[in-house]
Amino acid sequence: MSRVFLDTNILVYSVDNNEPAKRDKCRDLIRSLGGENVGVVSTQVLQEFYVVATRKLSVEPLTARRAMHLLPNFEVVTITVPLIELAIDINVADQLSFWDALIVAAATSAGCDEMWTEDLQHGRTLRGGRVADPLRSPA
Repeated sequence: MSRVFLDTNILVYSVDNNEPAKRDKCRDLIRSLGGENVGVVSTQVLQEFYVVATRKLSVEPLTARRAMHLLPNFEVVTITVPLIELAIDINVADQLSFWDALIVAAATSAGCDEMWTEDLQHGRTLRGGRVADPLRSPA
C-alpha cells in the first residue's frame, strides 16, 4: 500500500457524531492505514484536529487527546522552518493557501503517494502526491 497523508478533516470526521456515515467511513480509513504502517499526519494536523474537535464539535479535551492514540503506527511529520519555507514556495508556485501548502509540504517530505483531504482538488497531483477525497461520492 502507498504512503498516505491524512488531512485534518479525516480525523475530525472520525469523532463527529453529527455525521455518522462520515464518522464510520473515516474510522475505517484510519484503521486501514494504521495496520499497514503507511499513514502519515503532521503536527499541524494534530493541532488543528484538537482545536476543531474541542471547539466546533464540543468533544471533551481528554477524549480528543485519546483519539490521537488511534494513530500509534502513523508517522508524525514535525513542522520545521525548512518545511515552512517549502510551503511558502508551494503557496506561490501552486497558488494554494499557506495552510494547504504546508499539508503538501509535509506529505512531500514524508514521501507520500496520496493526500486524503476534502480541501484540495480531487485527482490533482501536487509535488508528486495525488490528492484524493475518500469521502467523495462516485460520479
